[in-house]
Amino acid sequence: MKPLRIGMIAGEASGDLLGAGLIKALKEINSQVSIAGIAGPQMLAAGATTLFPMEKLSVMGFSEVVLRLRELLSLRKQVQEYFLKNPPDIFVGIDAPDFNLPIELVLKQAGILTVHCNSPTIWAWRYKRIFKIGRAINLMLTLFPFEARYYEEVKIPVRYIGHPLADLIPLQSDQKAARQVLQLPLEARIVALLPGSRFGEIKYIGPVLLQAAQRCLEKYPDLIFISPMINAERAAQFRQQWQMLAPQLPLMIIDGQSRIAMTAADVITLASGTATLEALLIKRPMVVTYRSSMFSFFIAKQLIKIKQYSLPNILAGEELVPEFIQQQATAENIAQATLAYFDNTEKVAVLVRRFTDIHLQLRCNANNRAAEAMMKLLSQH
Repeated sequence: MKPLRIGMIAGEASGDLLGAGLIKALKEINSQVSIAGIAGPQMLAAGATTLFPMEKLSVMGFSEVVLRLRELLSLRKQVQEYFLKNPPDIFVGIDAPDFNLPIELVLKQAGILTVHCNSPTIWAWRYKRIFKIGRAINLMLTLFPFEARYYEEVKIPVRYIGHPLADLIPLQSDQKAARQVLQLPLEARIVALLPGSRFGEIKYIGPVLLQAAQRCLEKYPDLIFISPMINAERAAQFRQQWQMLAPQLPLMIIDGQSRIAMTAADVITLASGTATLEALLIKRPMVVTYRSSMFSFFIAKQLIKIKQYSLPNILAGEELVPEFIQQQATAENIAQATLAYFDNTEKVAVLVRRFTDIHLQLRCNANNRAAEAMMKLLSQH
């Protein structure tokens, strides 16, 4: 096979995971693949090279985007110019639609094949983006089955690939082994706190999770809390909140290893996002929350058209897990919902069965499907 040059941009940790899996699958088909773009640590480990640190794209909410707009526009322009001067055989934008789609449009107009992996949430807000997406891409790869029909209805090429995490995570997770890895007591009751991976998420969500944890501790003094952090900066940020708000809380901050931490836990309290899907696949009861600046929330509320925010509830089509957004995201609400799992083992058993059904639906060998769809696209052009 001839060498294959691929451009690839991921904007955050979940996209980095998707990109890494895709790179490995592509290399199994063609060993002479080279990947350049914006990559995180997992993509770099898989063999990608990065033009800029991925963290530069990790922004949260409208207010943070506005504050960093000039920097982001400059970054996008530099990336566009790089790919126009060094055209890849195919370009893949992973997540980050507001950053990637304009790049995809420019590259497609220049005759470069473009693929977007992980559909923007057109089913939740700003549906009319679908027509802009259609102009920008040659193929959409969706991770969830219900998303594909939106593209099929307007005749945009689409392939449902399933979710790579559903392939990666076993149907049954080993809590005992996870606790041994983290050197946690095997018989303890453990709650994992995951306030997010971005500065803005931890700023707004960290305090309320810590306060909720403090309330849980009042009822069950033997509880242990663990919190995996994506890097040293976010760990330092959360540690400062812990020392200010709940210094007596028995909390262990872990360097990375979020999946092991979630597996070790009995219950997870976490920010709405991809981590909720991981918690579902690990089959752990969860309480989902989200807070942002009032400005960001006000804008989002005008645009979002869905009743449920968390992926487990969206995939189930009903409220499987409690979710508390903005004003409802109080320490009292989160603590009560967390404690309810300890008080109702039947509720937990039902939840695990439902999570397993969803896991099986999403398990489709996603990375290979995505790589094959890309190679098919290349062969047709």
